Amino acid sequence: MNQTESFPTKYWHELPNGRIQCDVCPRACKLSEGQRGLCFVRMRQDDAIVLTTYGRSSGYCIDPIEKKPLNHFLPGTPILSFGTAGCNLSCKFCQNWDISKSREIDTLADQASPAAIAQAAERLGCRSVAFTYNDPVIFMEYAIDVAQACRERGINSVAVTAGYICDEPRVEFYKHMDAANVDLKGFTEDFYKKLCAGELQPVLDTLRYLKHETDVWFEITNLIIPGWNDSDEELEAMTQWVVEELGPDVPLHFSAFHPDYKMMDVPRTPPATLTRARSIAMKNGVRYAYTGNVHDRAGDTTFCHQCGEKLIERDWYQLKSYRVDANGRCPTCNTICAGVFENESGHWGRRRQPVRLASFA
Repeated sequence: MNQTESFPTKYWHELPNGRIQCDVCPRACKLSEGQRGLCFVRMRQDDAIVLTTYGRSSGYCIDPIEKKPLNHFLPGTPILSFGTAGCNLSCKFCQNWDISKSREIDTLADQASPAAIAQAAERLGCRSVAFTYNDPVIFMEYAIDVAQACRERGINSVAVTAGYICDEPRVEFYKHMDAANVDLKGFTEDFYKKLCAGELQPVLDTLRYLKHETDVWFEITNLIIPGWNDSDEELEAMTQWVVEELGPDVPLHFSAFHPDYKMMDVPRTPPATLTRARSIAMKNGVRYAYTGNVHDRAGDTTFCHQCGEKLIERDWYQLKSYRVDANGRCPTCNTICAGVFENESGHWGRRRQPVRLASFA
């Protein structure tokens, strides 16, 4: 099969009314022949559900891993990042809407086999490959094949995801991931219903699964939207849940919203709101709380939760100092900082480097 043709999938079942239900995510799209799911990339074809974007990407770029954001997974290293098109949520505030909401196959301008991506990552000096820009859950077959090819070359795989996936595919998907950043968009069902056309509970299930049933290193991002999920009450509830259900060592990134897509009338998140959220998180026992999309060196920096020593000082995505060993040990008090570290950090810095993979095919 040509890599850009429709690719067979297995998470679906037939319904008594003649439709076929997609079982990848809780949306459970019920499709007639030729119809696409809300994600746009999974379609009913010849009485089966196929993936229509296997082998195609909206583009490739080398990013700092801190941009995913992951602050506790191989700090300072470069990560080859790509996405496809479509999404299985309908977030009105989407900040990658030109990709995730795309209904144009022309968006997928670059082509690469899993082996070519793994080879490119190795030759470009990238320690990891990220499935990002849109949610890899919807192109999980392609992501898994890429992850397998990467693992054969010692390259890590990172999922940047909203965590909106059903139980059975969740197990298969994360079996192939080394790290993840999960977007916990809000902490009420009302928020998910009104702004995302989705549900909160499956995301919480994903977070619990990652913590208690896998060895995947993961961090959480919460995009704070003024007037929607920025109240003290919601931040208290969310951060308390994180500590009680996931433990104090899961890093939590509070990110600033900017007007975009269908929420152009909502103001930017004030930096003070992110600082307040970070303070609430730390008060409730989150050991590693960060701010994002703003210039805040204190909010970017990793501190020892025991003695307060600066362990990894950052300025945006630039590492200014790195004072942990491969075990994450604090040089002052020997307390372990949770994460995946090496004796020396990477030195990629803030660069963002677009690449074309044609030469690696």
